[in-house]
Amino acid sequence: MVASHWASASAQTPSRRRGAVLERAILEAALDQLGTVGWNGLTMEGVAAGAQTGKAAVYRRWPSKEDLVADALRSGLPDFDTAPDRGSVREDLLELCRRARDAMFSRPGFALRSVIHECDTMQAERFHAVILKGVVEPTLKLLREVIERGMERGEVRRDAVNGFVCDAIPAMMMYRSKICASEWTDRELEEMIDQLMIPLLRPDSP
Repeated sequence: MVASHWASASAQTPSRRRGAVLERAILEAALDQLGTVGWNGLTMEGVAAGAQTGKAAVYRRWPSKEDLVADALRSGLPDFDTAPDRGSVREDLLELCRRARDAMFSRPGFALRSVIHECDTMQAERFHAVILKGVVEPTLKLLREVIERGMERGEVRRDAVNGFVCDAIPAMMMYRSKICASEWTDRELEEMIDQLMIPLLRPDSP
């Protein structure tokens, strides 16, 4: 009878998470915290509670809030590894903008923006490499690929691949999102491409 009761109780007790499973739960909880209470409101205690573990388990792996958030962002940022190829520079840019929009308004996207907007200058330096390697460089690489492919098709002027042109879309999307609270509907993306990027990229008339 005692043995039967012990077996029943054990079956109802969740197994203790360890290793990669526990680490994933902690990183997910950190992203949730960033998306709901932001950088300033995030605490190691809150993350531990969200991951349903003890505070010591968090501190053993990440000695500081900055270390934890950096790893959470790395783990959650989407992969920007393949440039769209839909047959025209307009359609390729639109698809790339849709991907960027969806990433901005995803859970990792909200987490990243809370870090960018709330951190002071010294704190932001801690995440500079994460943002550069995980977001900025991949986005610029894909933009260059799309524009260079447009050149090969004769849709884009030959001197269009430069830092100012490639910065135009990310800068506009970040500005409108932060300052104007734009959610970048499909129509807004189309207007940006048609009214800004296509005239900027179009070859000179012969």
